Amino acid sequence: MPKGKSHSRGLMLIAAFKLLKGIALIAVGVGALHLLHKDVAAVVDHWINAFRVDPHNRFIHWVLARVPLVDVGTFIYAAVFLTEGTGLALHKRWAEYFTIITTGSFLPLEVYEIIHHATVAKSVALVINIAVVVYLVRELRRYPKA
Repeated sequence: MPKGKSHSRGLMLIAAFKLLKGIALIAVGVGALHLLHKDVAAVVDHWINAFRVDPHNRFIHWVLARVPLVDVGTFIYAAVFLTEGTGLALHKRWAEYFTIITTGSFLPLEVYEIIHHATVAKSVALVINIAVVVYLVRELRRYPKA
C-alpha cells in the first residue's frame, strides 16, 4: 500500500522539527566554543590569581577537563537530530525506527526532570516527544513494509 499524503506531511513535519533542533544545537555548540576560547579562559585565570590557587592544582585541572564535554555532547545530540531529520525527510524506514528508539529512550529522563524541576518548556517538549513516538509507531503499523 503506498504511503498517503498525511503520512508524508507528518514525516516532513517531524523531519523539519528534528533538523531545526540539530541546527540549533550546532549553533549553541559553536557559540559555546567561541565563548570558551575567549571569555572563560580569562575568567578562570582571573579567579585562580584572585584566590591564589595553584594553577597546577589537580581539582582545577579536573574541572577544566570536563568543560569541553558539554560541547562534545551538544554536537553528538546535533548529529543524532540531523540523522533523524534527514532520514525522515528522505522517507527512510530505518529513520522512523531510529527516531522512535532515540526519542522514546529519553522520555523517562524527561518525566524525571519534570517531576523534580517542572517548567512549561519541559512539559511542552515532553508532550511533543510523546506525540512524535506515538505518531511514528502508528504509521509503522499502518504502513507495514512489503
